[in-house]
Amino acid sequence: MNADLEKASEIAKKVIPFAKSIVKKDKPLLEIAEEIESKIIELGAKPAFPTNLSIDEIAAHDTPAYNDERKAYGLLKVDLGVKVNKKIIDYAFSVDLTEEKKYKKLIETSEKALQNALESIKNNSSFGEVGKSIQKTAEENSLSPIINLSGHEIDDESLHAGLIIPNYDNKNSSKIPDGIFAIEPFITAGVGKIYDGRPSGIYILEAPAQPRDKKAREVLDFIIKEYSTFPFCSRWIVKKFSSSALISLKQLEQSGIIHNYAQLIEKSQSPVAQFETTILKENNKVFVLA
Repeated sequence: MNADLEKASEIAKKVIPFAKSIVKKDKPLLEIAEEIESKIIELGAKPAFPTNLSIDEIAAHDTPAYNDERKAYGLLKVDLGVKVNKKIIDYAFSVDLTEEKKYKKLIETSEKALQNALESIKNNSSFGEVGKSIQKTAEENSLSPIINLSGHEIDDESLHAGLIIPNYDNKNSSKIPDGIFAIEPFITAGVGKIYDGRPSGIYILEAPAQPRDKKAREVLDFIIKEYSTFPFCSRWIVKKFSSSALISLKQLEQSGIIHNYAQLIEKSQSPVAQFETTILKENNKVFVLA
């Protein structure tokens, strides 16, 4: 195993229990995200992407803004990434913050779907067979996978590289090749599809160019140097440049230089549970990295 990947895995295995320990009902989302990202840095890595804290029907792509006052509640998904040089561990878990624990079944089914998918991969299954194992786990519990979200390949240049791991049986009979993959079942009692919601404040460099504005050029130079082809957020940019940089981000977005991801909302507004881990498949062996 690559040394950077091994180090990222070791750090992720320390960050995950820490993250689980600090998530509490009514705790500010900003504090949760900042504490997780600070722990990653303290342990010798970098956040691979902004910590996603997505509540209820928001399946993914929600991170606190620099001045966010929202607090944790409901069905909270915590999606975090650890990066050592260009090697990434992508991991997510769900927490039921309701007093009556009304999302227990959703969470348990999502976690079970992930375990069944891992077993399928270890048995050298095809993409479709892995998706089928997730779909079957959901449907056995009268729930649905979100079919237009998927796991993904990870490479040195992209968090979401070419190959996808479906959350349903897409009939793809190709075997999963060697590589690094994030497996992430999203489970809901709703219709099992997502749509784009409001902008998330999570960005990615789309088409580097030279903006006219001097401050925008300064912000862009920092983005290219610090994040390259990986996601970043407005909160991180404000931390570096102050809130005045939000104008520069808007200019860069309007010019098509950066892309602002939308929040991903379950179509029937039904809460979503998510679990995710990263694997390495190498010489027909499967290593679970987090």
